[in-house]
Amino acid sequence: MTEYINDPRAPMPRGHYSQAVKANGFVFVSGQLPILPGDELKIPPGLDAQVIQVFENLRAVLLAADSSLQSLVSVQIFIADIGNWPRVNQLYASILGDGPAPARTVVPCPQIHYGAEIEVNAIAMTGAS
Repeated sequence: MTEYINDPRAPMPRGHYSQAVKANGFVFVSGQLPILPGDELKIPPGLDAQVIQVFENLRAVLLAADSSLQSLVSVQIFIADIGNWPRVNQLYASILGDGPAPARTVVPCPQIHYGAEIEVNAIAMTGAS
């Protein structure tokens, strides 16, 4: 069975996609931007605030899909400035904690939608929070 996740605790899609799709014990989370939940398009200023917000959005989608940050198996991080990578990595480690880390890819991008500094998509196991 396939389940499509769209939960108002995270920013709703602004295009033709779901926040996530659950299938075969996994949840595949679409790219999350650091947009504040709600009807308006608001992105907090500053790199730290955007990193924290993007992972709050990821957490909300995972919870809606019966999963969690601790159930992540793969994370892809897109950053607008590779010079920000050390700080993004610090924040990432503090958010995910000391446990085993998921597989990860970091991709520098010249531009991210809406002028954001970061975008994250991920795969996690479901029912194992």
